[in-house]
Amino acid sequence: MPLEEVKNNTARVIGSKQVKKALAKGGVKKVYIASDAEHHIIEPIKKLCLQYQVEFEMVESMDVLGRSCGIDVGSATVALL
Repeated sequence: MPLEEVKNNTARVIGSKQVKKALAKGGVKKVYIASDAEHHIIEPIKKLCLQYQVEFEMVESMDVLGRSCGIDVGSATVALL
């Protein structure tokens, strides 16, 4: 399962604002993006990933991504550092 990386990696940031900051700062290895997140939230992150040449992977839902991080709410994005 691809989300094992998220579960097992403690060096991560959760949430769109934090992911944007981390991408701008550098050091992001991979970004996970929830397919059901709002378009205006995820499109800028996809563009930043392309700009900074960071791999991103789409995940089925915000709930699945949030649970993989061990939080009780959904998350649109997660970045592995």
